[in-house]
Amino acid sequence: MKEQAGFTLRGRNPDVLTCIANLSNDEVFTPPDFANRMLDTLADAWAARNGGAVIWTDRSVRFLDPCAKSGVFLREITGRLIRGLEAEIPDLQSRVDHILTQQVFGIGITQLTSLLARRSLYCSKHATGEHSVATSFIRDDGNIWFERIDHSWANDRCRFCGASKGALDRGEGMETHAYAFIHTADIKNRIAGLFGDDMQFDVIIGNPPYQLDDGGFGTSAAPIYHLFVEQALALEPRYAVFVTPSRWMAGGKGLDKYRERMLQDQRLRNIVDYPKLYEAFPGVKIRGGISYFLWDRDYQGPCEVQTVWDGQPTGPAIARYLNAYDILVRRNEAVPILEKVRAKREPTLDAYVSSQKPFGLRTFFHGKPDSMGLKNPVKLFGSQKISWVERSGIPTNAAWIDKWKVLMTRVQGTSAAVETKFLSKPIIAEPNTACTESYLVAGLFESEIEAKRYASYLRTRFARFLVSLRKSTQDAPKHVYAFIPALPMDQEWTDLKLYRRYGLTTDEIAFVESQVAEHGGEPFDSSASHEVSDE
Repeated sequence: MKEQAGFTLRGRNPDVLTCIANLSNDEVFTPPDFANRMLDTLADAWAARNGGAVIWTDRSVRFLDPCAKSGVFLREITGRLIRGLEAEIPDLQSRVDHILTQQVFGIGITQLTSLLARRSLYCSKHATGEHSVATSFIRDDGNIWFERIDHSWANDRCRFCGASKGALDRGEGMETHAYAFIHTADIKNRIAGLFGDDMQFDVIIGNPPYQLDDGGFGTSAAPIYHLFVEQALALEPRYAVFVTPSRWMAGGKGLDKYRERMLQDQRLRNIVDYPKLYEAFPGVKIRGGISYFLWDRDYQGPCEVQTVWDGQPTGPAIARYLNAYDILVRRNEAVPILEKVRAKREPTLDAYVSSQKPFGLRTFFHGKPDSMGLKNPVKLFGSQKISWVERSGIPTNAAWIDKWKVLMTRVQGTSAAVETKFLSKPIIAEPNTACTESYLVAGLFESEIEAKRYASYLRTRFARFLVSLRKSTQDAPKHVYAFIPALPMDQEWTDLKLYRRYGLTTDEIAFVESQVAEHGGEPFDSSASHEVSDE
């Protein structure tokens, strides 16, 4: 019977949406439990704004998932509305038809996922099918729209998402991954064309594709989730709730303007952060973790930040203004420590650490295995080995060759779910040396003793803790050093000295040491042979 419609789905064991495999790390299905945490956050914000009212009892509220995959958000919203509107619309079928035709809407990201989303919401791949729980639709799509669209190419790149024409200019019948919601210069006009001129959404909620599927990999692939967020905010809903990778908080390719916008936007009301790999989405490797936020159009004030670790909050949510720094300091416990450090107004190490390619040599560049036959040989630290090059073959920063140097690998991290070291072992490079872009030159010195003291400083838990606040992936460019004070190297700095210098409390010291593992062995590497460490 229609009245028994697939709203028994949530009572089935198992729930099908807990069993389906993800399409990729870019198009991740949201677990139902996680979707419901986001909806609970929304309900709390609605109640706070509306005198304790329950959003699920309001028959006029409209919801949009602009990147529907499994349909989990729409399904869970519908289930809540079914229960919440029972008193106002007692007849089940009438209630179902009202909700599905007037309140919940979606835009599929692919043909496959649009069919899956319709199956989750309507219990039928066609909203007009005989098994559909809705009776009022005249279109098979119902309110979950999908049509194949093409990229808009300009100079071999899509002008909307930046996709490579060579990778995604596909023939008919293949997915283009030209997502409708972000492939338009006028999102309000696009929505009017899909759902009607008078369509205004109160809540936009979703889990967008994370990066372009055009040949990039991992952190080198271009993110696109921020484009969905920006389009959603341009529609001016009352609330926007999105789950995305957390890389935007401190880095991410092409995310500088997005990060600045988010940190300055005081309409961000809540951020719930899951830094631990695999925790929020089991089996999905998203470096830096994931988080969700709630944006409230009519709110102005500090944002409540909450960290979840091993399924539990690490402490109470704390309201703070996010624009205090150029990145989002994710852990609330870290903020007072950082404030103590910054209060001294000391210069920071990012002013001294080199940019990528310090000597202009790529990672794959290798010199000769020995110095024989070279007129003016320079020892070259490269990926996995040392080689020798002619001094005249060093393209840039030739003056650095004759300095004592401390080298740090540009990539640091392992496949472990929790990173605890954050920087690799420093390498002391004597005069007459250079390196490829496998390394950054972290400092230049006139003497060996200064270089050794500096290397030891970078090995302290204190310094690496400050790096951890800015480092969200394996990548460790110069900006991750921007919170470390540039102290004089007239003495050897230990953690004890640093804790005392900045007045850390016992609890603050315990927090630092809970986050950063002690390094074993020698504090630096000055040997002639080495390997790029994942330590």
